[in-house]
Amino acid sequence: MQRRAAAIYVAFFLVVGTASFSLIATASAPQLSFENPEHELSQGDTFTVDGQEFTVSGISAEIKGGGGGGHGGGGQAHLVRSGTLEYTNDSARYTVEWANGSDITYEGQSWTVQTDNASNTVTLVENIDRSAILQNDSDVENETTTVDGEEYVVERDDGNRTLIPANEYFPEPETREYAVGDELDNVENNTATLVSVTPEAATLEYFALRTTEISVANKANVSVGSTTYFAYFPDNSTMVLTQEFETYDRYQETTASQTTMTNGLWGVTILSGLSAFVLLGLAYMPSRY
Repeated sequence: MQRRAAAIYVAFFLVVGTASFSLIATASAPQLSFENPEHELSQGDTFTVDGQEFTVSGISAEIKGGGGGGHGGGGQAHLVRSGTLEYTNDSARYTVEWANGSDITYEGQSWTVQTDNASNTVTLVENIDRSAILQNDSDVENETTTVDGEEYVVERDDGNRTLIPANEYFPEPETREYAVGDELDNVENNTATLVSVTPEAATLEYFALRTTEISVANKANVSVGSTTYFAYFPDNSTMVLTQEFETYDRYQETTASQTTMTNGLWGVTILSGLSAFVLLGLAYMPSRY
């Protein structure tokens, strides 16, 4: 191959490769923006949907991936933005179950639950702390004793031991009976209603405030009340909620088109460089004639 001709072709490929690389270097990535988003929010901001107030309780930005070492987080490091919304329901229903035969704490005391399905009632029987009573009485031993199957408290008097029947020594436990429909105060700091009794358990219900969280991911749909929004975090402190779904669709199409074009330009750049290199090699090969 004549070196002059090779030089012309090499120059041509270098120009083509340089031009395609310049297009790659100067191309700007598509920008996602919305003309009139319904909500542009910062942490702590509130907005109302369907009469319910929502609060932006958090916005976060984390670097994920790129950890290496085989301990998770592998792959290329990338920024992940997300947020959290909160709303409070002032009429949320809560239920409490008292299992039959179980011990519960109610109004600062320990009780055993006894349900009666036939009468739709539940009875609380006070649990007497016998050990504490015995330890606080210096005239008796700290443990009861059993004689002929009967339980006794041992009283000491000048070396003499007197047996007192346990049911006579210890106070009669308090009992409280409640029927379906009765209200009980101080159930988890609320007034609850006994709504059902079964052989297995008694069920109480009360209504109180409940705070619910909604997780918001970047570039994803989120349901807020009965409304669906597209969520976008343009920076580390802003949450955009919009219904301009077609804008994001166009952004994705533009991004895909640019990716295809960029990949093609890289192909042209690489192929042009390789072609120029091969031509130079051929031009300087020694002639056999």
